[in-house]
Amino acid sequence: MFADRARIYIRSGKGGDGHVSFRRELYVPNGGPDGGDGGRGGDVIFEVDEGLNTLQDYRHKRKYTAKDGQPGGKRRCHGADADDIILKVPEGTVIKESESGKVIADMSGDNRRQIVLKGGKGGLGNQHFATATMQVPKYAQPGQPSRELYVDLELKVIADVGLVGFPNVGKSTFLSRVTNAQPKIANYHFTTLNPNLGVVDLKDGKGFVIADIPGLIEGASQGVGLGHEFLRHIERTKLMIHVVDAAGTEGRDPVDDIYKINAELEAYNPEIAKRPQVIAANKIDVIYSDEDDPLKRLKDEFEPKGARVFPISGVTGEGIQDLLYYVSEQLKGLDQAPIVFEQEYFPEEELLLDDLPYTVEKEDDMYVVEGPKIEKMLGYTNLDSEKGFAFFQKFLKESGILEQLEAAGIQEGDTVRMYGLQFDYYK
Repeated sequence: MFADRARIYIRSGKGGDGHVSFRRELYVPNGGPDGGDGGRGGDVIFEVDEGLNTLQDYRHKRKYTAKDGQPGGKRRCHGADADDIILKVPEGTVIKESESGKVIADMSGDNRRQIVLKGGKGGLGNQHFATATMQVPKYAQPGQPSRELYVDLELKVIADVGLVGFPNVGKSTFLSRVTNAQPKIANYHFTTLNPNLGVVDLKDGKGFVIADIPGLIEGASQGVGLGHEFLRHIERTKLMIHVVDAAGTEGRDPVDDIYKINAELEAYNPEIAKRPQVIAANKIDVIYSDEDDPLKRLKDEFEPKGARVFPISGVTGEGIQDLLYYVSEQLKGLDQAPIVFEQEYFPEEELLLDDLPYTVEKEDDMYVVEGPKIEKMLGYTNLDSEKGFAFFQKFLKESGILEQLEAAGIQEGDTVRMYGLQFDYYK
């Protein structure tokens, strides 16, 4: 069975604790502190692997834990940093926080590698805490704790065009004729249990990627049959080709079929239902009656609503080229950027909710901000990255630190110190 969804537990590594020790050498009876710093805990990183096309591996193993950083040692020895844990996923995988369902990362487009949980920062050894009044510090900083999350992985295929329609209307036959895909084809329902991808190559070079979304049925939006397993794959498509059995070989009415499938799309995600559709009236090679022309009924019903109807035969190939060139022209007028789901859940932002203390004080010509809240934030935030720096700015504003600095009289160009971090203040 094609695996396109999995729930796993991930945990980053704890930072190693700082060490408390003092120099003990011959003729140096009162050596100073020399406790080393702890090592950094391992990060949990997701990375796109071009060779993967399912999430099958995550169905068998569901717990992934990075190692902890080593504690510091004597003689200023720094504890070893832990190795990161790298989880490989296919392109198109969306990572969501399980409880809220919010997107943490979409492994698509330019996003090939993302740190989802940062390991804890190593604690400082007691060598850092010696002052003129405290020359024998017996305190070292503990390493930052690990972070943990349950995350849902969902694979949403990346295609410009989606093929939708009831089972056995000829979607797989159509796909095999217009692309190099080789889907399983047989005359029974639910032949297709996996989304099949293929590339349509046109003479003018304006090709596109098309996905055969497995057959939908009534109730799919509520999870009936395999509904939820497949509907998610339509979410990235810009346009849909709605394939219907115009000949009614299954005894169903093609007009009624289209309304039923569109109702399922609307119930699942109204935004998807609003995307452009083209109707492929398939199996015209087996229409023998002239009394009730199904093609005229389809055109009269849907073309006034903006959906072009193309009579085609997946078996003989009739009408398919006209349909493909029309779809290609329609895609040119749509946004060319790939559909990528924006990040909604930021693991670091949980720090903003922690009710930990901090202080804002002026020392000489510098403003000093300290406290457990600041230590925790700096321990998890990578200020060298654009996202990390944006989070840092948001943290200063939403935690009230900027407001307190202004109340303390800070002016533009004044220096702010937060433990090992120094920066100049500008609005």
